[in-house]
Amino acid sequence: MKRRITTQLVLLLAVCAILICSGCASKTCCSGSSSKTCCSGGSSKTFLWNGKDFTGWKLHVDDKNVDVHSVWSVKDGVIHCKGLPKGYMRTVKDYSNYKLHLEWRWAEKPTNSGVLLHTSGPDKVWPKCIESQLQAGNAGDFVLIGGTGIKVDGKLRQTAKKKFEKVKKKQDSSEKPAGQWNSYDITCDGDTIINVVNGVLQNTGTNATETSGKICLQSEGSPIEFRNIYIVPLK
Repeated sequence: MKRRITTQLVLLLAVCAILICSGCASKTCCSGSSSKTCCSGGSSKTFLWNGKDFTGWKLHVDDKNVDVHSVWSVKDGVIHCKGLPKGYMRTVKDYSNYKLHLEWRWAEKPTNSGVLLHTSGPDKVWPKCIESQLQAGNAGDFVLIGGTGIKVDGKLRQTAKKKFEKVKKKQDSSEKPAGQWNSYDITCDGDTIINVVNGVLQNTGTNATETSGKICLQSEGSPIEFRNIYIVPLK
C-alpha cells in the first residue's frame, strides 16, 4: 500500500510539472548571450537584445564614411540612438510568427523612428519591409515600403509608384510624453500584423505580402532610446 501511494505521488508530481511548464520548450536564461530565452508564465521569451552590446544585430547607415557606433551606443542597459544620419539596427536572423515587445522613449524632442518588420533585401535606408510606425503622434500606423502591401478594413493597401504608403492607426495617440517609457507590442501571426501601443490596440492588418524577415529599429530624427526587446514565438 505504501509503495502504491508513493508511485501515485510521483506520477502526480510529474503531471503537475508538465502542466506548469506547458508551452515552454526551453527554460534557460543565458546572461550575455545574443539570444536569451526564458520561460515565464508558460511562454518562451527570446530576448533579441542582451542588454550589453550589439551581438546578434547589424548597424547600418548608407554613408560609409560614418562610424555606426557614433550613432548607436549602449549605456546602463539602454540602447541610445542619436537619430541621425538615417539608418537602423537590425537582427542578423530572420523571424516569423512571433509577438514582439520593446520599449522606447524620446530623450529630447520627439520626432521620427519605426520598427521595420519582415525586412529583406540589401541593407539600405528604405529596405523592403512593413513598418510599425514610431513617429511621434503616429505610433501604431503602418508604413508600407518597397512594394509591400497589407489589407486593413477590407481594403488592400500597397506601394505602387510611390515609395511609401501610410495606413493610419485607429485610435487617438496613446503615446507618453518625452522622457517616459512607452511599450510596443506587435503580433506577427502568418500574414496578420497587430500593433498595440501602451496597451491600446491601434492597428490590425491581414493578407500582408511579407511574413518573415529581419526586425529593424530606425534612426530617423532625434535621439531615441530602446530597451527590453524580446519576442515570444507563436508556432
